[in-house]
Amino acid sequence: MDDLDLSSASVFLDFDGTIALGDTGVHLLNRLVGDSWLEIEELYKSGEIGSRECVAREWALLPVGDEGRLRSVAAEVPIDDHFEPLVDALVDAGAEVSIVSDGFGFVASDVGEAVGIAVRTSAVDWATSTLTFPYEDSSCPCARCGTCKQAPLREAAARGRTTILVGDGASDQLAAPLADLVFATDQLARWCDVNNVAYRPFLSLGEVAGALGLLG
Repeated sequence: MDDLDLSSASVFLDFDGTIALGDTGVHLLNRLVGDSWLEIEELYKSGEIGSRECVAREWALLPVGDEGRLRSVAAEVPIDDHFEPLVDALVDAGAEVSIVSDGFGFVASDVGEAVGIAVRTSAVDWATSTLTFPYEDSSCPCARCGTCKQAPLREAAARGRTTILVGDGASDQLAAPLADLVFATDQLARWCDVNNVAYRPFLSLGEVAGALGLLG
Protein backbone atom coordinates (compact mmCIF):
# COMPACT_ATOMS: atom_id res chain seq x y z
CA MET A 1 0.00 0.00 0.00
CA ASP A 2 2.81 2.36 -0.88
CA ASP A 3 0.42 4.82 -2.51
CA LEU A 4 -1.77 5.22 0.60
CA ASP A 5 -1.34 8.61 2.25
CA LEU A 6 -2.35 8.08 5.86
CA SER A 7 -2.26 11.82 6.53
CA SER A 8 -5.46 12.08 4.50
CA ALA A 9 -7.04 8.92 5.91
CA SER A 10 -9.84 8.44 8.41
CA VAL A 11 -9.62 5.07 10.13
CA PHE A 12 -12.70 3.55 11.78
CA LEU A 13 -12.09 0.68 14.19
CA ASP A 14 -14.87 -1.63 15.33
CA PHE A 15 -14.59 -2.58 18.99
CA ASP A 16 -16.04 -5.99 19.87
CA GLY A 17 -14.12 -8.75 18.12
CA THR A 18 -11.70 -6.25 16.59
CA ILE A 19 -10.09 -4.19 19.36
CA ALA A 20 -11.44 -6.49 22.06
CA LEU A 21 -10.49 -10.09 21.34
CA GLY A 22 -14.08 -11.19 21.92
CA ASP A 23 -17.51 -9.62 22.07
CA THR A 24 -17.82 -7.92 25.47
CA GLY A 25 -21.61 -7.75 25.17
CA VAL A 26 -21.94 -11.46 24.44
CA HIS A 27 -19.54 -12.20 27.29
CA LEU A 28 -21.61 -10.14 29.73
CA LEU A 29 -24.83 -11.81 28.63
CA ASN A 30 -23.40 -15.33 28.79
CA ARG A 31 -21.88 -14.76 32.22
CA LEU A 32 -24.72 -12.82 33.85
CA VAL A 33 -27.93 -13.75 32.05
CA GLY A 34 -27.64 -17.30 30.76
CA ASP A 35 -29.57 -18.21 27.63
CA SER A 36 -32.52 -15.80 27.90
CA TRP A 37 -30.91 -13.30 25.54
CA LEU A 38 -30.56 -15.75 22.66
CA GLU A 39 -34.15 -15.30 21.48
CA ILE A 40 -33.53 -11.56 21.10
CA GLU A 41 -30.32 -12.23 19.21
CA GLU A 42 -32.15 -14.53 16.80
CA LEU A 43 -34.69 -11.78 16.07
CA TYR A 44 -31.77 -9.50 15.19
CA LYS A 45 -30.03 -12.08 13.03
CA SER A 46 -33.26 -12.75 11.12
CA GLY A 47 -33.75 -9.02 10.49
CA GLU A 48 -36.98 -8.79 12.50
CA ILE A 49 -35.44 -6.14 14.75
CA GLY A 50 -32.54 -3.74 14.26
CA SER A 51 -29.42 -3.55 16.37
CA ARG A 52 -30.71 -0.60 18.42
CA GLU A 53 -33.73 -2.57 19.66
CA CYS A 54 -31.59 -5.66 20.09
CA VAL A 55 -29.00 -3.89 22.24
CA ALA A 56 -31.65 -2.10 24.31
CA ARG A 57 -33.56 -5.29 25.03
CA GLU A 58 -30.40 -7.20 25.91
CA TRP A 59 -29.20 -4.37 28.17
CA ALA A 60 -32.47 -4.64 30.11
CA LEU A 61 -31.68 -8.28 30.94
CA LEU A 62 -28.39 -7.41 32.66
CA PRO A 63 -27.96 -6.35 36.32
CA VAL A 64 -27.58 -2.78 35.07
CA GLY A 65 -27.73 -1.29 38.55
CA ASP A 66 -24.42 -2.95 39.46
CA GLU A 67 -21.82 -0.93 37.54
CA GLY A 68 -18.91 -2.54 39.34
CA ARG A 69 -19.99 -6.05 38.45
CA LEU A 70 -20.60 -5.16 34.80
CA ARG A 71 -17.20 -3.50 34.49
CA SER A 72 -15.45 -6.38 36.23
CA VAL A 73 -17.00 -9.04 33.97
CA ALA A 74 -16.46 -6.99 30.81
CA ALA A 75 -12.79 -6.58 31.75
CA GLU A 76 -12.37 -10.35 31.41
CA VAL A 77 -12.32 -9.87 27.62
CA PRO A 78 -8.74 -8.91 26.66
CA ILE A 79 -7.78 -6.06 24.35
CA ASP A 80 -5.56 -6.73 21.34
CA ASP A 81 -1.99 -5.93 22.38
CA HIS A 82 -1.45 -4.21 19.03
CA PHE A 83 -4.30 -1.73 19.51
CA GLU A 84 -2.43 1.08 21.24
CA PRO A 85 0.71 0.83 19.03
CA LEU A 86 -1.54 0.88 15.94
CA VAL A 87 -3.38 3.98 17.13
CA ASP A 88 -0.14 5.74 18.05
CA ALA A 89 1.40 4.96 14.65
CA LEU A 90 -1.70 6.09 12.77
CA VAL A 91 -1.91 9.35 14.70
CA ASP A 92 1.82 9.97 14.17
CA ALA A 93 1.22 9.45 10.44
CA GLY A 94 -1.49 12.12 10.51
CA ALA A 95 -4.54 9.85 10.26
CA GLU A 96 -7.83 10.49 11.98
CA VAL A 97 -8.67 7.48 14.15
CA SER A 98 -11.93 6.65 15.89
CA ILE A 99 -13.81 3.73 17.38
CA VAL A 100 -17.27 2.92 16.01
CA SER A 101 -19.14 0.40 18.14
CA ASP A 102 -22.73 -0.81 18.07
CA GLY A 103 -22.54 -2.49 21.47
CA PHE A 104 -23.25 -1.47 25.06
CA GLY A 105 -20.59 1.18 24.73
CA PHE A 106 -19.08 1.70 28.13
CA VAL A 107 -15.97 -0.44 27.57
CA ALA A 108 -15.32 1.00 24.10
CA SER A 109 -15.65 4.51 25.52
CA ASP A 110 -13.12 3.79 28.28
CA VAL A 111 -10.63 2.21 25.87
CA GLY A 112 -10.92 5.04 23.36
CA GLU A 113 -10.59 7.70 26.03
CA ALA A 114 -7.45 6.02 27.38
CA VAL A 115 -5.66 6.47 24.04
CA GLY A 116 -7.21 9.85 23.22
CA ILE A 117 -9.37 8.99 20.21
CA ALA A 118 -13.01 9.70 19.45
CA VAL A 119 -15.61 7.02 20.11
CA ARG A 120 -19.06 6.68 18.55
CA THR A 121 -21.14 4.26 20.59
CA SER A 122 -24.07 4.02 22.95
CA ALA A 123 -23.94 5.84 26.27
CA VAL A 124 -24.69 4.60 29.78
CA ASP A 125 -26.02 6.89 32.52
CA TRP A 126 -24.89 4.89 35.52
CA ALA A 127 -27.00 7.02 37.88
CA THR A 128 -30.17 5.77 36.21
CA SER A 129 -28.80 2.61 34.52
CA THR A 130 -30.14 4.02 31.26
CA LEU A 131 -28.68 3.16 27.85
CA THR A 132 -29.06 5.80 25.13
CA PHE A 133 -27.99 6.00 21.49
CA PRO A 134 -26.45 9.40 20.71
CA TYR A 135 -25.10 8.19 17.36
CA GLU A 136 -28.22 6.66 15.87
CA ASP A 137 -29.17 8.25 12.54
CA SER A 138 -32.87 8.46 11.69
CA SER A 139 -32.02 9.83 8.23
CA CYS A 140 -29.98 6.74 7.30
CA PRO A 141 -31.65 4.32 4.85
CA CYS A 142 -31.38 1.67 7.60
CA ALA A 143 -32.21 3.85 10.64
CA ARG A 144 -32.32 0.79 12.93
CA CYS A 145 -28.75 0.73 14.23
CA GLY A 146 -27.83 1.85 17.70
CA THR A 147 -24.69 3.44 16.30
CA CYS A 148 -24.76 4.33 12.61
CA LYS A 149 -21.41 3.40 11.06
CA GLN A 150 -22.34 4.70 7.63
CA ALA A 151 -22.71 8.32 8.75
CA PRO A 152 -19.09 8.96 9.85
CA LEU A 153 -17.72 7.27 6.72
CA ARG A 154 -19.92 9.44 4.51
CA GLU A 155 -18.89 12.56 6.42
CA ALA A 156 -15.19 11.75 6.13
CA ALA A 157 -15.52 10.98 2.42
CA ALA A 158 -17.32 14.30 1.90
CA ARG A 159 -14.23 16.02 3.35
CA GLY A 160 -12.03 14.22 0.84
CA ARG A 161 -10.61 11.72 3.32
CA THR A 162 -9.62 8.18 2.40
CA THR A 163 -11.85 5.96 4.55
CA ILE A 164 -10.54 2.77 6.15
CA LEU A 165 -12.82 0.40 8.06
CA VAL A 166 -11.50 -2.37 10.32
CA GLY A 167 -14.13 -4.78 11.57
CA ASP A 168 -15.41 -8.27 12.14
CA GLY A 169 -19.17 -8.48 12.38
CA ALA A 170 -22.71 -7.77 11.27
CA SER A 171 -22.66 -4.16 12.48
CA ASP A 172 -19.89 -3.41 9.96
CA GLN A 173 -21.69 -4.80 6.93
CA LEU A 174 -23.61 -1.66 5.99
CA ALA A 175 -20.49 0.48 6.26
CA ALA A 176 -18.06 -1.82 4.46
CA PRO A 177 -19.25 -1.05 0.90
CA LEU A 178 -18.74 2.67 1.58
CA ALA A 179 -15.10 2.38 2.69
CA ASP A 180 -12.17 2.91 0.36
CA LEU A 181 -10.30 0.14 2.16
CA VAL A 182 -11.74 -2.62 4.34
CA PHE A 183 -9.87 -4.87 6.74
CA ALA A 184 -12.18 -7.75 7.64
CA THR A 185 -12.10 -10.87 9.76
CA ASP A 186 -14.57 -13.55 10.88
CA GLN A 187 -18.22 -12.83 10.03
CA LEU A 188 -17.48 -9.62 8.13
CA ALA A 189 -14.92 -11.39 5.94
CA ARG A 190 -17.42 -14.13 5.11
CA TRP A 191 -20.07 -11.51 4.30
CA CYS A 192 -17.65 -9.63 2.05
CA ASP A 193 -16.86 -12.85 0.19
CA VAL A 194 -20.55 -13.52 -0.48
CA ASN A 195 -21.31 -9.93 -1.45
CA ASN A 196 -18.21 -9.26 -3.55
CA VAL A 197 -16.88 -6.51 -1.31
CA ALA A 198 -13.10 -6.20 -1.59
CA TYR A 199 -11.20 -6.48 1.69
CA ARG A 200 -7.88 -7.30 3.27
CA PRO A 201 -8.08 -10.21 5.76
CA PHE A 202 -6.53 -9.90 9.22
CA LEU A 203 -6.32 -11.89 12.41
CA SER A 204 -4.87 -9.20 14.68
CA LEU A 205 -4.43 -5.45 14.62
CA GLY A 206 -0.72 -6.10 14.24
CA GLU A 207 -1.47 -7.45 10.77
CA VAL A 208 -3.45 -4.29 9.99
CA ALA A 209 -0.47 -2.21 11.09
CA GLY A 210 1.84 -4.26 8.91
CA ALA A 211 -0.39 -3.95 5.87
CA LEU A 212 -0.47 -0.18 6.34
CA GLY A 213 3.32 -0.03 6.49
CA LEU A 214 3.40 0.93 10.15
CA LEU A 215 5.70 -1.78 11.47
CA GLY A 216 9.42 -1.51 11.90
